[in-house]
Amino acid sequence: MNGEGRNYILAIGLSILVLVGWQYFVAGPQLEKAQQQAEVAAQLSAETDPTAGLPTPGTVATGTQTEVSSATISGTREDVIAATDRVKVSTGALDGSINLVGGRLDDLNLAHYRETIEDDSPVITLLSPQGTPSPYFVEQGWTALAGSTISLPKSTTIWSVEGNSTLSVGAPVTLVYDNGEGINFKRSFEVDENYLFTVKQTVENNSAGDIALYPYSYVTRQETPQTSGFFILHEGPIGVLGDANLVELAYKDLVEDSRKKFDAKSGWLGFTDKYWAAAVFPEPNTIINAQFDFKKTDGRDTYRASYVTTEPTAVAAGTTAEYKSYVFAGAKVEKIIDSYETGLGLDRLELLIDWGWFHFITKPLFYVIRFLNDILGNFGLAILAVTVMIKILFFWFANKSYASMAGMKKVQPEMKAIQERHKDDRAAQQQAMMELYKREKINPMSGCWPVLIQIPVFFSLYKVLFVTIEMRQAPFFGWVQDLAVPDPTNLFNLFGLLPVDPTSLPLIGGFLVLGAWPLIMGMTMFVQMRLNPPPADATQAAIFAWMPVIFTFMLAGFPAGLVIYWAWNNFLSICQQYFIMKRHGADVDIIGNILATFKKKAPDGDAK
Repeated sequence: MNGEGRNYILAIGLSILVLVGWQYFVAGPQLEKAQQQAEVAAQLSAETDPTAGLPTPGTVATGTQTEVSSATISGTREDVIAATDRVKVSTGALDGSINLVGGRLDDLNLAHYRETIEDDSPVITLLSPQGTPSPYFVEQGWTALAGSTISLPKSTTIWSVEGNSTLSVGAPVTLVYDNGEGINFKRSFEVDENYLFTVKQTVENNSAGDIALYPYSYVTRQETPQTSGFFILHEGPIGVLGDANLVELAYKDLVEDSRKKFDAKSGWLGFTDKYWAAAVFPEPNTIINAQFDFKKTDGRDTYRASYVTTEPTAVAAGTTAEYKSYVFAGAKVEKIIDSYETGLGLDRLELLIDWGWFHFITKPLFYVIRFLNDILGNFGLAILAVTVMIKILFFWFANKSYASMAGMKKVQPEMKAIQERHKDDRAAQQQAMMELYKREKINPMSGCWPVLIQIPVFFSLYKVLFVTIEMRQAPFFGWVQDLAVPDPTNLFNLFGLLPVDPTSLPLIGGFLVLGAWPLIMGMTMFVQMRLNPPPADATQAAIFAWMPVIFTFMLAGFPAGLVIYWAWNNFLSICQQYFIMKRHGADVDIIGNILATFKKKAPDGDAK
C-alpha cells in the first residue's frame, strides 16, 4: 500500500474516532440531559397540579397523618381560611396567612390600599385560597425524575411549624415535613417591610442513598379576572424570560394555546393586574424551564405560571441541601420594584409596570411628577407644575407657530380679497393663496404644531395617570378626590342637584357623562381656537369649529388629572399665543371672534 492510501485510511480512522468521541462525551450527555428535563417538566405537571383539593375541616387530623382528603372546601373566603390550620402573616404592608396544607401562600391583603376612597372601604385582597370564588395562590416544592420512588411533599401535605408561628419582618417562619423515609423537608419564609418573600427550601437526606431533586415554584389563578380592557395596559400572564424577552399574554390567548413554554437563564413570571401583581423568580443566573398553562377544572378556568430548574439539586446521603427563591406579591410601587431589581440583580422587573411604547418619555415624566409631589404635597399641583415645564421646553416650537399665525392674521384682508376675486374658480383661488403664503412666509397649518408636538407627552401623561399606583386615589382640590378616575360630577344632572343618574338610561346613558373639568377644558380649547385665523376652506373651518365640542365629550371619560392638565395647558397656550401675536402686530380680538362664531353667516350674494 502506497503512502497516499495509508493517509486515506488514517484520515477515515481519525474521523470515526472524532465522531465516536463527540457522541460519547458531548451529544450523548446533552441528549440525556434533554430527556431528563422533559421528564422533569412532565413530572412537574403531575406533581404540582394546582387544582388538587383543599382538606375538609374533619380531615385535618392529628398524630402521624401527613396528607388530607382531596375534597375541596368551598364557601366564602373567611370560611375557607378558617377551615385550615395556618401561620399568620403580619407586617405593616401585608396581612394574611400561610396554609399548612400544602405550605402555600394563599391569603394576602394589602393593608395600605382600599377598594375606594371611603375610610371604611375594605382593603385590597390579593391572594385567596382554593375553594373561594377567586382562588389565587403561590406554592413552591420539589419534583424528581419519572420513576423516582421518593415520597415528596404535595399540595395536600400537612406541614408542621417549627419555632416562630407568625411571619413578620425580621421574624421568619419555618415549616417542616418528614416523609417517613429518612428525608426531612423544610420550607422557610422570610418577608421584608414591603412585598418580597424569600423562600428557602431545605432537604436533609438521612437515607442510605443519594438523591437528586428539582425545585419549582408557581403562581396559580382560578377564574378569569375582570380587566380594564384598555389596549394601552397589559393585564394577565407576564414574564421576562431570556431570549423570549418580555412575554405578555392575554388570558384568552392562553385559553386558545393551552401551554406556552420558555427556556431561560433566570428571569421571572407571574400575573399582573392594573395595580397589583404576583410573580415568582429564582436567584439570578439560574437556568429554568418556564411555562404558562391553562386548563378547565370542575368547570373553572385555571391559569398557572411556573418554572422548574434545569439542574438538579444533589443531596448525598447524610448531607443537607438548600434552594432559595423569591415571591413578589403586592402593589406595583415603582420605588419598591426598582429596589428589588437592583438589589437582587433581576432582569427588568420594572416591566411589571406597563410603561408603554413611549417609556422613554413616560418614566422620566413620572419621576418629575413624583419629585414635584414630594415638594408641593399634591399630585394635582405637581401636574400643573410639570405642564409649565413642558411649555418652557416646547417654547421655541410654539413661538414659531404663533408667530406664523400672527402673520396669517395680518394678511386676513388680502385672503378675503382673493376669495372674492376668485370665488368662481377654486383652482385659481388655491393658487393665489399659496403664492400669498409663500410671499409672506407663513404656514397655514402652523396652528396644528402646538397640538401635535405635545401628543407624545399627552399620551405619556395618560399612561402615568392610568397605570401608576402612586396616582391611584391621589386627591386634588374640591370635588376631585381621585386624579386617576374621571371627574365625578355630571352636567346632565346639574352637577348633583337633580337626584337622577343619567348614565343609567338605556342606549344613551353612556353618552350622558360630562363633568365640570371637561367643560372647563372644552371652553379653554374653544377660546384658543378663536385666537387662530379661520381657515379659508369652509370644510376645514367647520372641523375646527366643532373640535372643542368633540374633545369635550371625548375627554369626559378620561382621568380627571389628564383633563386638568389639558385645561391648564390650554390656558397657558392662550396667554402665550395672545402676547406673541400682539408682539407681532396682529389684531387679537378674542371677544369679537367668539361673538362672530355665533352669528349666522349670510348666503353668498346677500352681503353688501
